[in-house]
Amino acid sequence: MNTHSPVRRRALPALLTLGVTATVSLAAPDGAVAQAAFDVNTRPVSISWGPCPQDSDPPGRPPSPKARCATVKVPLDWSKPKGEKIGLFVARYPAADPAKRIGVLMSNPGGPGAPGADDALYADDPYDGYDPAIRERFDMIGFDPRGVGRSEGARCDESILDKIPARPRTAAEFERLRTLNGRLAQSCLRRTGPLAAHMDGESVARDMDAIRAALGERRISFIGHSYGTFLGERYARLFPGRLRALALDSALDPDRPDAERYLKDGSVSVNRTFKRLAAWCAGSAACALKGQDLAAVTDELFARADAGTLREPGRTGPTRKKVDADQLSTFLSGELSGWNPKSTARRLAALHTGKGEVNWISGPGDLAARLVLCRDFDFRIRDYAHYRAIRARVSKAAPHVRHNSQSLDLVLGCQGWTVPPKPRPARAQGDLPPVLVVNATDDKATPLAGARRMARSFPNASLRTVNTVGHWMYSLPEPRRRIDAYLLGRTD
Repeated sequence: MNTHSPVRRRALPALLTLGVTATVSLAAPDGAVAQAAFDVNTRPVSISWGPCPQDSDPPGRPPSPKARCATVKVPLDWSKPKGEKIGLFVARYPAADPAKRIGVLMSNPGGPGAPGADDALYADDPYDGYDPAIRERFDMIGFDPRGVGRSEGARCDESILDKIPARPRTAAEFERLRTLNGRLAQSCLRRTGPLAAHMDGESVARDMDAIRAALGERRISFIGHSYGTFLGERYARLFPGRLRALALDSALDPDRPDAERYLKDGSVSVNRTFKRLAAWCAGSAACALKGQDLAAVTDELFARADAGTLREPGRTGPTRKKVDADQLSTFLSGELSGWNPKSTARRLAALHTGKGEVNWISGPGDLAARLVLCRDFDFRIRDYAHYRAIRARVSKAAPHVRHNSQSLDLVLGCQGWTVPPKPRPARAQGDLPPVLVVNATDDKATPLAGARRMARSFPNASLRTVNTVGHWMYSLPEPRRRIDAYLLGRTD
């Protein structure tokens, strides 16, 4: 999962709302109309395709001229299907060869809370799009999840974010964090309305089935990346018989881990990547710390940070700015999220010697992630003593990095959130197709331990691991080939 989602295509500005009037057969021209049954306990809906908005802010390439866009209306609260409706922005890129058309391939890029319509808007992009074989056989369907992007986006008082302690160090700071998180949640409810309490994965999965029904499709194929794999799992749990194929790339743990397990899995993954870096450094002349024990160097940096003697490096020597242990963990988490060992070793050497440059990563947090994640997972921590105990056990499990800063940001963001976690939905009866799960061996956002649990959650699933450091395996040629072969090869 990546809260700064690696959405492969440029996000578009808010668009005009397109009317919902008639269901269009996806194999037919835009003017052809065919009514579809809408079997989700509400009245039938329909969909009317029209031109897609142009990408003008900031200036950039327009969407494919073949893409068409629409808005689908769905219940705001799925427990009240006849109640208030909200609009979902949906984009479609039609199959290039209708005679060979398999059906619909729906997608979600993750986030949580990232727009997803770009998958269809830019399906034929030569750099970020889908291969011709996929575009030939499938109608590509992308959508912006509820409360996100062009689907009636959520609004909150973002000024509160800057006041929230990033890493509470006392019981008073921990309580302040919880209080401010609660105020932030309430601001979302005030400014957005009840939608802010209904952006969970189950609701989005039900939206996906509403889109399927509006399209007139009996079944869909689905590819989810990062947090999109969680949506795929929820859809499979609720609507198993409506899936033709399910490909899950960089898979999230579907078992609602508590704060400690979630943080531990992510931190152990970063620590594994550190060990990979240490092994590279021991055997490469390009390592700036060649000949030194990288683990010992980093452990010493943490000891200096704990003692208050670690300083930011400068061009001629250490500056006067202190670096604390949490900053050091955040630096390591960011550096080790990808694989650029030469650069990472050079920056570690700069910290070690005091001479050089280090890039610090910080931010106020991600509101969309809170609105989604704090409903889907139960990360609640009892009190500051419980928090410190969790941190100590996680640091012991990941001694060279101490914690995964992204995971800790997400856990802390849910403390005091006033909209409580939503129960996991029951598994519906029905036959699932074989499922494909693909994951990197070293991924700080979706650790391999969670991907293994994802694969085990299905009666028939294959887990394919890629021996690499990174996230979003579909961006790599071999995993992409394997996923595409699976999607094309599934038989009805």
